[in-house]
Amino acid sequence: MIALVGNLSRDLLPGEPPRVGGGSFHGARALQRLRVPARIVARCAGADRDSLLPPVVRLGTPVRFVQGTSTATFSFSYDGDRRTMHIDSLGDTWLPGDLPELPAGGWAHLAPLSRNDFPLETVAALARRRRISFDGQGLVRAAQEGPLRLDANFDRETLRHVWVLKLAEEEAEVIGDPASLGVREVIVTHGSRGSTVYLAGRAEFVPARALPGDPTGAGDAFATSYIVGRNAGFSPVGAAQRATAVVASLLVR
Repeated sequence: MIALVGNLSRDLLPGEPPRVGGGSFHGARALQRLRVPARIVARCAGADRDSLLPPVVRLGTPVRFVQGTSTATFSFSYDGDRRTMHIDSLGDTWLPGDLPELPAGGWAHLAPLSRNDFPLETVAALARRRRISFDGQGLVRAAQEGPLRLDANFDRETLRHVWVLKLAEEEAEVIGDPASLGVREVIVTHGSRGSTVYLAGRAEFVPARALPGDPTGAGDAFATSYIVGRNAGFSPVGAAQRATAVVASLLVR
């Protein structure tokens, strides 16, 4: 069974009402398409539960809600694949005691929204029971309100507990050579152009094509689909190809 863990967010786009976001929501969209056994563990402030949690529940994967004290809120806009983002408020930090009991074995995908979401001790605690997939924005996104800022001031010890690391292209530029990170599998996404899989010192490009549709959450859906593929026995490149197809289906839906 796959576990998807992360804060929900309130996303603000110009001229639109607030809507739910975060890796636990966008990953759930991918899980709805893939129809595999999974559990979602989602968190936000209790005051926002009634507006943010129901859209996740309606997607069909069982959800465990963890009561939080704050809700991550982002304002952003797109120019093609280029996103401008402002952090209005940060979400809760997950401590080891905040994690519900999950069966040992299988994969857990951690979907942080900024560096404060999953500290080293939490990642290490979960890695003792499961293989960890980690979204790289939880390494390079500075945990401060204001315009989104990326830097490499993260605890590199975290990577020792990560099996799969997903990086957006701009995040990879901050971290450095993906092949030198010591992570078994690193996937760098290039927006509508595709992705590159780094494995055992080799890099293989997986192409994609530009499609109409809102790209918000495409990286979260890709990461979740990739882990589903790996759990099903796909090779890393095969899992990336399948994830690309799932994201395409969500964009044209």
